Amino acid sequence: MFSWLSNPNVLLGGLILAVAQVLAALPWLRAIDPRGFDKAAKTPAGVGYALGALIGIAVLFAGFVGYKGDSSSLQLYGRIYGAILHAQLLIDLFLIAPAVLTLILPKTGAVALAAYREGWRQPMFWLITIFGILLTWFAVILPYFTFGDDFKMMKQIGFDIVMLGAALFGVLASSISISEEIEGRTAITVMSKPINRRSFLAGKFLGILMACGGMSLILGLNLNAALLVMPEFDPINKDRAFDSMPVQAKEAIVPLIGKVMPPGPARTMAEGAGMWFGEIFAHTFGIGLGFGQVMILVAIATALATRMTFVVNLVICLVVFFLGHLAPVVVRVADEMRLKNPDNAALGLVGFLGNLFDTLLPALEFFNMGPAIIRDAPLDLWPFVGYVMTVLGYAVIYTLIALIVGLLLFEDRDLA
Repeated sequence: MFSWLSNPNVLLGGLILAVAQVLAALPWLRAIDPRGFDKAAKTPAGVGYALGALIGIAVLFAGFVGYKGDSSSLQLYGRIYGAILHAQLLIDLFLIAPAVLTLILPKTGAVALAAYREGWRQPMFWLITIFGILLTWFAVILPYFTFGDDFKMMKQIGFDIVMLGAALFGVLASSISISEEIEGRTAITVMSKPINRRSFLAGKFLGILMACGGMSLILGLNLNAALLVMPEFDPINKDRAFDSMPVQAKEAIVPLIGKVMPPGPARTMAEGAGMWFGEIFAHTFGIGLGFGQVMILVAIATALATRMTFVVNLVICLVVFFLGHLAPVVVRVADEMRLKNPDNAALGLVGFLGNLFDTLLPALEFFNMGPAIIRDAPLDLWPFVGYVMTVLGYAVIYTLIALIVGLLLFEDRDLA
């Protein structure tokens, strides 16, 4: 039972597993008590306690993998290990991202940090997040009657939940926060300091957008877990629950992790963690594709909030959302029908309006994850990554246009 104590590969593997978790925990541990953390880090006793804790955790990991041996369940435990490490890295990102923005753009970052913290403190944020998590797991048990494509349907619904949750929060937060600060004269107090209107508007947008990103990543972690459970819950369609992109990501990541770990059960567990991160890597691009849509809608809501009330802003954003998805379909259908009925004037008017909306409004259909999931031929990961980067570039351009329009509206607004 204790033979692992004399196995250097197991001990070294346990140490590597422990070091990864401890290093990931340092940023959020410091965030809990920065002064106490810094003070302890400068004392020999504090460093000694930290090393003792690290050794203790390493022994626990070594004992666990040594006890399990070459058990087939080690990869499952590795996925759980990877999920915990992933959650810690997300917390680190949530703490570091606003701090980096504040260092790069001090004035804008200060406003963004306040909006970011306000977003996390809002009950609406957690209500939408919890509802999205529950809805994702409900999608796991929901029968789809698709004759073998239940996994694809559930996956598309999961990505839509991530996108819609973040978009809903972003639009509501932008509409309420900015409008209330302007109407309540809080914006005057903020801009009486050395912060101009550009910094105020950009900071509000970036802070709310970072909060939306945090929600997307939390829901994305939950979605990855749900996608792992879905085939086990539905054994009839288990053989059809295949997605080429996560497989390609795992084929690239798992061997790299295997090179770091010594041979033995610790490597098997680490490979399970690599599978988790491979799946997350592939799914993150799908989440990023939807996040481009979130970014555009938040930018539009931010721009409109400088002049319009919450209700009007929300209605306009809903109209933009639906027309942005429907306009390409209207154009395509109108063109097909005009080929059959070229003399129909009504179709010409419909086609004109469809082209008008398709030109002026963002093409939100570009951000739809459905065609990448529900398809006969498997999709390669790296061409999809290139497509996502291209579409996100389009989203950034449209976002900048919306923010410039919002800034023009805000510059002429009398705040007194």
